[in-house]
Amino acid sequence: MAPATALLRSPTSASPSPLHRLPTFRNTSSPPNQQPAAASPLDSFASDPILSSFLSPEFSPSSFSSAALSSGSPASTAEHLDHAIGLLESQLRSEVLSRHDDLLHQLSSLHHADHALSSLRSSVSSLQASLRCVRSELSDPIAQIRSQSLQLSNLHSTTELLSHTIRALRLSKKLRDLDTDPDKMDLAKAAQLHYEILGMCEEYGLIGVDVIDEELVWVKEIGVKLRSEAMKVLERGMEGLNQAEVGSGLQVFYNLGELKGTVEILVKKYKEMAVKSIGAALDMKAITGGGSGYGPGGVRGSGTPQIGGGVKAMEALWQRMGSCMDRLHSIVVAVWHLQRVLSKKRDPFTHVLLLDEAIKEGDSMFTDRVWEAIVKAFAGQMKSAFTASSFVKEIFTMGYPKLLSMIENFLERISLDTDVKGVLPAISSEGKDQMVAAIDIFRTAFLALCLSRLSDLVNSIFPMSSRGSIPSKEQILKIILRIQDEIEAVQLDVHLTLLVLREIGKVLLLLSQRAEYQISTGPEARQITAPATPAQVKNFILCQHMQEIHTRISSMITGLPSIASDVLSPALGAIYGVACDSVTSLFQAMIDRLESCILLIHEQNFGVLAAMDNNASHYMEELQKCILHFRSEFLSRMLPSSTTATSTGTETICTRLVRSMASRVLIFFIRHASLVRPLSESGKLRLARDMAELELAVGQNLFPVEQLGAPYRALRAFRPLIFMETSQLGESPPLLQDLPLSVILHHLYSRGPDELQSPLQRNKLTPLQYSLWLDSQGEDQIWKGIKATLDDYAAMVRTRRDKEFSPVYPLMLQLGSSPTENAPVSLKP
Repeated sequence: MAPATALLRSPTSASPSPLHRLPTFRNTSSPPNQQPAAASPLDSFASDPILSSFLSPEFSPSSFSSAALSSGSPASTAEHLDHAIGLLESQLRSEVLSRHDDLLHQLSSLHHADHALSSLRSSVSSLQASLRCVRSELSDPIAQIRSQSLQLSNLHSTTELLSHTIRALRLSKKLRDLDTDPDKMDLAKAAQLHYEILGMCEEYGLIGVDVIDEELVWVKEIGVKLRSEAMKVLERGMEGLNQAEVGSGLQVFYNLGELKGTVEILVKKYKEMAVKSIGAALDMKAITGGGSGYGPGGVRGSGTPQIGGGVKAMEALWQRMGSCMDRLHSIVVAVWHLQRVLSKKRDPFTHVLLLDEAIKEGDSMFTDRVWEAIVKAFAGQMKSAFTASSFVKEIFTMGYPKLLSMIENFLERISLDTDVKGVLPAISSEGKDQMVAAIDIFRTAFLALCLSRLSDLVNSIFPMSSRGSIPSKEQILKIILRIQDEIEAVQLDVHLTLLVLREIGKVLLLLSQRAEYQISTGPEARQITAPATPAQVKNFILCQHMQEIHTRISSMITGLPSIASDVLSPALGAIYGVACDSVTSLFQAMIDRLESCILLIHEQNFGVLAAMDNNASHYMEELQKCILHFRSEFLSRMLPSSTTATSTGTETICTRLVRSMASRVLIFFIRHASLVRPLSESGKLRLARDMAELELAVGQNLFPVEQLGAPYRALRAFRPLIFMETSQLGESPPLLQDLPLSVILHHLYSRGPDELQSPLQRNKLTPLQYSLWLDSQGEDQIWKGIKATLDDYAAMVRTRRDKEFSPVYPLMLQLGSSPTENAPVSLKP
């Protein structure tokens, strides 16, 4: 061991190695003062065209020989090469001789190095022998350590395996104890034990142990039983909306470690049930009682029942749709109930929310998945039924309000049943819209059918090819009743009602166009001197028909939201406009005629003093004759009877026009009566009598004067005005409040001197011209015209240097300066 020990000593303590003492490893660098060697003659080879190729790494003897032979002077090249060889040998000899001492010195260093290597080789052999001795002494202990370590590891593994096996068997025994009474077995606890047993077998590798393998057969059977029982509890709880049962079932599957997969399977099952229910609802073979196609009730290839089975098939279709809605409702509510329990229940030991285990981040809610499947399947079936089955298309198109009501009731039921505080509803508003949109194809067809039915009815009573025919009252009533039926069929749904009203509006516009086309125009329709012509009678009937349509339809929509009036307002306005247009020209002609009669008042002399007689003025007689003629020939045909007017309680178009005409007559008479000049005392009496005759004629033949309002009050106030003293007018009696200022001022001209000209006289206008000007001006402009005449009169008086003005002059200035106090009423026609 001594040599080995000596060899293992640290190199730092040993003497320097003999290799380091050899001359070869000494510093052989040249002294600093040594001059570099002279340039070698071989350097000239690099510039030689022949010899330079021998310095190239890619030198090829064959290529060089071929080039030399082909150059034409191979002898010269050979001679040049011999010269170069001689030069190289001379240079080599010179190098050896110049370095002779160094070469001998290097040879001596090699000899010493060889001797040192021989000593080192013997030392290495001794070291290797020592190592072999040490290896032989240590190999046995190491082998024993390895063997005992393996034995210890095997013993430990066996102990662990036995320990886990025993624990697994104990858990299995507990599970067996729970299974002794299946009716009272704690499913959640049994599931926990089942999960722990299988987990231990998998984690600790117990599978393969005979006793464990035998026990696992029973454990797996119990697992199947637990899943079956838990699923029954879970489904029973979902159908009965029992939170306790649903929570118990979910807890079992959570303990089994199968919660997410089980819930996914369950939701998928309900989705398939919903899709199947929708498909079954529109199964025409099942609806018609079999697919044989023979006899009443059979179904054809196009989905149309055979003759005799249509009513039965229709009832079956609606019954199946109702059952489908009920089934879909129960499915959606059941899935929502499952989702609700998942969102509330936590594991009692880990406090993990079951919903977080069943739904991972980014996944949609279970109700959303089921609803998406329902909407998709329902929309597909509706589209398919519309295109593939003419029978279903017809039933759902004509019965769209019923179909829509069925779906909305279905959605409303879901909303009510899933409206729980703190819990998301089963479906969102967007989801509801998607369900309703699934039947939009039938809504469009329903609205088109509604428009078609009404349009055909209008076309039948107002054909484009005929202009002279007037529909009967029964035909008009038929249109009104048809429109009423259309509104009543959809009035339970506001949105659908508005859509139907839009279609009704289109029909009313069409009706107004056709009716307007039937209105008679021209002189025959405007004549008022002869009895009513057939053209006028036709216009009267059109007016009454349009008035009836306008009144009845307006009353139909009174109970609907205000937006319904906005929808039908343009169409009803068109109907009302046609009704007015049919008689407006006639009424205008009657008004013009009555005004021309009143204008004859200016031909009557009211300034002379004459004895009174019982005869009316000539103009008043003409006015009364015209009113009587209009009443008997025209108004009696247009105005409703008193019974009808009382029952409806609304003012008709003709009644409104007659009211307007009666008011115009009173206003026009008061205006021109105030322009009468001069006016004597007997003239005042005659004028008062004319007013009484006018009141009687208008009240009996046109309109009750007591209901005319301001025009009648003005007429009643004008009668005492003409008999009042001028000084009394300055006191602003109450009766002046019922008269326009212009009427009072015009009457005061009759009390003034001739120099005080009225605007009519000052501007040299006819009574008709001045009356037209008054119709177009307001009271302020009329006062400006009157003020101009007062200024002219004042200038004339000052020019004549009279000492005083007429008493009416300051009175007119006083009244005109405060018109709002003296005459707040305005009698515009």
